[in-house]
Amino acid sequence: MNKFTTLATGIALAVASIGAFAQGGMATPRVDQREANQQARIDAGVASGQLTRREARGLERELAQIRAAGRHARSDGVVTPRERRQLERLQDRASANIRAALHDDEVAHRH
Repeated sequence: MNKFTTLATGIALAVASIGAFAQGGMATPRVDQREANQQARIDAGVASGQLTRREARGLERELAQIRAAGRHARSDGVVTPRERRQLERLQDRASANIRAALHDDEVAHRH
């Protein structure tokens, strides 16, 4: 039950963040959806014990940096194709890091 609650909370937060972007006129819907998916993958990894707290913190920090880059790209009201590609490259790297952390041999210890 606890794993389900954590996963459900993570998904709810991801959906809420998409809604927040929609209100401001989403300039990057694909980037925003990938961000939500990546957050859900991290949350699911924490819930299943596949991610340690340290791994999750690092991945969360990486997603925060991508969100900051997205805010910067949107700050002038226009996301250029170059800025979009940069955000997508950052997300590609984050996705690979999430995949690696989920499939390594580290396991969160349960008490």
